[in-house]
Amino acid sequence: MTPHTDSRTLGEMFAELTRETRTLVQNEFELAKTELTQKASKMGRSVGFIVAGGLIVYGGFLAIVAAIVLALMAIGLAAWAGAMLGGVLVAGIGYLLIRSGLSGLRSEDLTPRETIQTLKEDVRWLRTQTK
Repeated sequence: MTPHTDSRTLGEMFAELTRETRTLVQNEFELAKTELTQKASKMGRSVGFIVAGGLIVYGGFLAIVAAIVLALMAIGLAAWAGAMLGGVLVAGIGYLLIRSGLSGLRSEDLTPRETIQTLKEDVRWLRTQTK
């Protein structure tokens, strides 16, 4: 078995290792940024559900308040009952949207797993380069 000889000086090898490490870190940063951007866009949909649900719940609350006012103004009239039923229905729909959005956020894992895996590989590679 013949030993591997390298005609580069120690300074040249160190400079090359520094350049490669810098490039590697920059690539890992870009990968992490891309991965987090993808996960954030998925979370945007869940946040949209929460906002929409909140607005609908607010509308339902206003309808319930209107129903109470109508009930006080005209006890015994059917108008308040309709407003109350509509308010409860709208608030129920809003509640379901909020729950759907929250469950979507809970299930989303923000850990940049690909980046972590490649960083582990990079550490192994760097160790082999410095031996």
